Amino acid sequence: MLVLAIETSCDETAAAVVADGRRILSSIVSSQIAIHAEYGGVVPEIASRKHLEMISPVISQALEAVKVTLADIEGIAVTRGPGLSGALLVGFSTAKAIASARKIPFVGIHHIEGHIFACFLEKPVEFPFLALVVSGGHTHIYLVEGFGRYRTMGRTVDDAAGEAFDKSAKIMGLEYPGGVRIDAMAREGNPAAVRLPRPLMNDGTLNFSFSGLKTAMLQHLSKHPVAIPGPEANDLCASFQEAVCDVLVHKTSLALAQTGVKRLVVAGGVACNSGLRQRMASMAAKLGIELHIPKPALCGDNAAMLAVAGNFYLENDKASDSALDVTATWNMDHI
Repeated sequence: MLVLAIETSCDETAAAVVADGRRILSSIVSSQIAIHAEYGGVVPEIASRKHLEMISPVISQALEAVKVTLADIEGIAVTRGPGLSGALLVGFSTAKAIASARKIPFVGIHHIEGHIFACFLEKPVEFPFLALVVSGGHTHIYLVEGFGRYRTMGRTVDDAAGEAFDKSAKIMGLEYPGGVRIDAMAREGNPAAVRLPRPLMNDGTLNFSFSGLKTAMLQHLSKHPVAIPGPEANDLCASFQEAVCDVLVHKTSLALAQTGVKRLVVAGGVACNSGLRQRMASMAAKLGIELHIPKPALCGDNAAMLAVAGNFYLENDKASDSALDVTATWNMDHI
């Protein structure tokens, strides 16, 4: 099956052509980072308008890159939610219109479901497996028993890890997107230089909380301002990143022990973080866990990742109804 995938959940307009849910033929991502950098974060109204401007050119580029037309496409996978409502509507409405005009099926995909299966575009993972999804809006641990069969083991109770990275970077005065900058500076710093909290580290649950860590960063900087660039700033970044990784690794290892599952997928934008990738690799080696982390291009928001689950649903006659609409919030347990 040749699937056209479309993603517009936040600030990337993306389209991809994927064969049989495994082979990426083309993947185009139009980023809005430069536009939103001026505001220090994503402005929903601006994101929606930019999606409207870019959706057609991006889809055209994805098709032209492999010399196919919409007449060759057999199904469409598109992000239905969660995300920014206005942004989601652009991609979802476009997918429905193409599906109606071409008389082909389409399926609305959960954004996090897409992230979880991104690694299948490199190497399929045997079910069941645990998935740690870490992004700007999500920090969740799922038990994945098959396509459409997910059980939430733990979730963030406030800020997601990616949000904590970006907000802490903003507190430090780093340019947007700050998470990438913290990662780069952390490589030059001492992770033991600054004592920072590990929220919910030993609360007996698999839930996460990062708002307190962000507050600790603010309090530390109010007492100990740092020059950027400089060694003290590098140390603070390294200490912050170490605190986040400590919590993520600890909670994930607990989930692995509780379930007895021996396969782990780490996905989402924060899975690009070099410190997290190294720590997860060390933990997996120590525990004898089969670890799968997609390459960075598949960790960030992209359309190709939607085609894995999308292809499965379409081939199993689980296409979406034309009356379906987007949803800004969506529980993965109820797909």
